[in-house]
Amino acid sequence: MAKLTEEDDALLEALGVESEAKKGSSRTPREERVIAGFEEIQRFVEQHGRTPQHGEDRDIFERLYAVRLDRLRELDGCRTLLEPLDHQGLLAAESPAAAVKSADDLDDDELLAQLGVDVASPGDITELRHVRSTAEIRAAEEIADRERCEDFDRFEPLFELAERELKAGARQTRPFGKDASIDEGNLFILGGQLVYVAEVGETIKAPNGENDARLRVIYSNGTESNLLRRSLQRALYKDEAGRRVTDPNAGPLFSETWEDDDVESGTIYVLRSKSNHPFVSEHRELIHKIGVTGGKIETRIANAANDATYLLAEVEVVASYKLAGINRTKLENLFHRVFAPAQLDLTINDRFGHPVRPREWFLVPLHVIDEAVQRIRDGSITQVIYHPETASLIEG
Repeated sequence: MAKLTEEDDALLEALGVESEAKKGSSRTPREERVIAGFEEIQRFVEQHGRTPQHGEDRDIFERLYAVRLDRLRELDGCRTLLEPLDHQGLLAAESPAAAVKSADDLDDDELLAQLGVDVASPGDITELRHVRSTAEIRAAEEIADRERCEDFDRFEPLFELAERELKAGARQTRPFGKDASIDEGNLFILGGQLVYVAEVGETIKAPNGENDARLRVIYSNGTESNLLRRSLQRALYKDEAGRRVTDPNAGPLFSETWEDDDVESGTIYVLRSKSNHPFVSEHRELIHKIGVTGGKIETRIANAANDATYLLAEVEVVASYKLAGINRTKLENLFHRVFAPAQLDLTINDRFGHPVRPREWFLVPLHVIDEAVQRIRDGSITQVIYHPETASLIEG
């Protein structure tokens, strides 16, 4: 198998492929980084049903994945490494004829624009402002070694939900600095990746006498690191594109101001699957799909047996709630945030044999969903989150 060169590695790292090798792996660290970056693209395709595309109308994550995929297709070492893992045929696919220029044809400013990096001024083209120097890379490695996150399945839904909420406007990004606090549950963008602070250890005294703490930090490419709070703060300060991701803001669910995605009369519906999948059969009374529609529920679910979104099976409506003046996007995002800890992690094959992971199914009792709807009506829903161990809504 062809090995990746140092030059290939530097290019891929600049595109945000930064996973470290798993201990004991037969692959080199560079090969592990390439695989981790490719798996992020595969997850995008599974979620959206298409390859990532270029263009100013696309969000920063999709544009980053599109440039990364172009480079992976062009590098022989990458193709050889990834072809056994490419069950979606991404490496064989070619960009449409009308697509933007390939990465080799882009000048520096165009390539940075595709990566979502604003060029403040023409400047000296030899000044690599957004590529880390060897000294910076060494300093980052001294802070903490990244390793594969063994329980990433716990955090992956959170990253996917955060991306959806950023696209829908339920979350915002703010330059890091005005608020330099870092607490458990915070989300940031660092080095082009989403970063989640999963745990904050006990307060310790730094050599300079200031308080510090050891963090468990999870990255959206499936890796994690154990670093000090002040180290993460310094990294966010140094990264010109470093951002804090704000908490979800449900906004007005019921208001007098109408938007394009509002409906005068809407319905929250709760579905139960009739799938004969072993896991679904065993937990049928707990597995529910929650959605919002401005039309008839019957029309929405008419083709359920042929739609992977509905687990390729007929469904039954077990509850529905009529509401008026609903912002559907905000309401669905709110439901997904509340019940994210109980999101169903199930992969099925669609009609073409391609693996699909439906995202709107949750392991939640029906009476808890009913309580969530009541909290939507009284406005207290933004104060709670679902706790799987007690099967209840708790302050969060």
